Amino acid sequence: EKVPIQPMPAKGEDPYRWNWDAPILVSPHDASTIYFASNKVFKSSNKGDDWSVISPDLSKQLDRNKLKVMGQVWSIDAVMKNMSTTIYGNIVAMDESPLKKGLIFAGTDDGLIQISKNDGKDWMKMESFDGIPENTRVNMICASMHHEGEAFATFNNQRKGDFKPYLMKTSDFGKTWNSIAGDLPERGTVYCIKQDHVDPNLLFVGTEFGAFFSTNGGLNWVKLSGLPTISIYDLDIQKREDALVAASFGRGFYVIDNYAPLRELSKVNLKKEAYLFAIKESLQFIPSDPYGLRGTGFQGTNLWMAKNPKIGANIFLHIRDDYKTLKNKRQSNEKKLEKDGADVNYPSFSNLRKEQLDENAMVILVISDNSGNEIRKLTKKASKGIMKFNWNYRGASTNPINNKEVYDGFIVPPGVYYASAYLYANGDIRLLSEKKSFKVKTLNNQTIKYDANELISFRKQLSSINVVFTTMTKQMRSFKSKLDLIQNALIKYPNTNKRDIQVINQLNATYDSCKLIIWGDDLKSKHQFETSPSLQNRLGMLQYKLSGNMSGVTNTHKRDYAIIKEECANLSLKLKLMIADLNIIHSNLKTLKDFPYIKE
Repeated sequence: EKVPIQPMPAKGEDPYRWNWDAPILVSPHDASTIYFASNKVFKSSNKGDDWSVISPDLSKQLDRNKLKVMGQVWSIDAVMKNMSTTIYGNIVAMDESPLKKGLIFAGTDDGLIQISKNDGKDWMKMESFDGIPENTRVNMICASMHHEGEAFATFNNQRKGDFKPYLMKTSDFGKTWNSIAGDLPERGTVYCIKQDHVDPNLLFVGTEFGAFFSTNGGLNWVKLSGLPTISIYDLDIQKREDALVAASFGRGFYVIDNYAPLRELSKVNLKKEAYLFAIKESLQFIPSDPYGLRGTGFQGTNLWMAKNPKIGANIFLHIRDDYKTLKNKRQSNEKKLEKDGADVNYPSFSNLRKEQLDENAMVILVISDNSGNEIRKLTKKASKGIMKFNWNYRGASTNPINNKEVYDGFIVPPGVYYASAYLYANGDIRLLSEKKSFKVKTLNNQTIKYDANELISFRKQLSSINVVFTTMTKQMRSFKSKLDLIQNALIKYPNTNKRDIQVINQLNATYDSCKLIIWGDDLKSKHQFETSPSLQNRLGMLQYKLSGNMSGVTNTHKRDYAIIKEECANLSLKLKLMIADLNIIHSNLKTLKDFPYIKE
């Protein structure tokens, strides 16, 4: 339902001059109070039901038809002269101080800034600013988050072919204005500015060619990477999440999640070999799968869906230097020699072999709990600049280690955790940064009451039995491989004991019965018959149930665990006896003259 609330002129009142981008804002002091502006400022105290005019015409009231365009004044019949454009002389920028109610800043498209300290009763006009051409559009005004008399203004002079960055600041309620454009690129209009709500010296601006930030109040500016080279027309800050939102001219927007580390970008911290930024309190939850699987699930490609940010604690680390490999160092030196026209001598094979053994430097981020126990290690190739790690609140996996991937373990309980960074280079590991603490909190959306300590204890038991199970399955595969080799040897090699063949057949039968328990009856399942859960299936299902669950242990979970534990114990005993019998036959074979070796 829509309610049109635009102010209308009273009978006999001059018509208002509206801009396409007429500023409207909700008062930070009262959600029912709205300010809106044309060439005058309007105020409503009841969400737009009625309005009062709280300013005179704040523009210069110039006649646009007497202004020169391309060096001359044009006829009324000039093509499209006054078509598809806003009427000149209106308010295009406005803000109310979040610190003082009724302190209003207004800027016009013809170069004026006016300030009222008493909610529009009186206005103070500023019409000239050092270094800024006359009649330059005031593109945005931003009242300070920290000091009453402080405000920031951006100016846009594009319509006169001027693309310089004009950015001003006042600290005395507009009496004086100083440029804080600093070292922004000479070409690139500044459209918008926002001040951080925590650090008064942390500023963000949007320009014709991307966005920039300053940590020293505008003396120096750094471009925000990750944005394409596009116009950023507006910026806003989501305070709770410390997120910066940048709106582009192309009707799209970008979000920087948690820019808080920028507040710590001091010269002292950047000079350190490595600096671990403060870690934000993290919210722990299980993501839902509303469409059957992650993302669009079974909905097909017609349902477009962007990826959500990774769930977990985001940890930022600044690395001061590049850690070059021996090969990188050699090639860098060789490039200098080539540039100088000097001879480049071939390295010795001894040095080349050292290069082969050399590895890229790696950063190891260690997560530990409140008792000092290491919970998880995250690794990345060391790279100069700011590195981002994401810990998904899970401990290390109890699955066998492999070189391809590291599996996640179970979700850790909420509490205080610590992160510390280490450097692995040249075969040595050393501490890079001091330890930083952070909190992990749950979303608190569980409707089922549970015993957290019981859940932790049960997960530990399940992890332990998983080690037993995976060890046993590895032994089973190794046993079968050796069994097949010995069977082949008994059949084909001369002078072997024929009675050992009978033992081998019995071991094959025993292995098959164990295989049915561990991996299930594939003969039945292949023909679409119902089958009992295999040990692997029962364990896998139990792990799956507890990997995406923060609501405790059910009696069904406990019963399945008891079955798994009992079957693992029985199978481990059987396997031990099978291996012993096979080793006896292997020993008999070794006594034969010139018998080829079978790997243990």
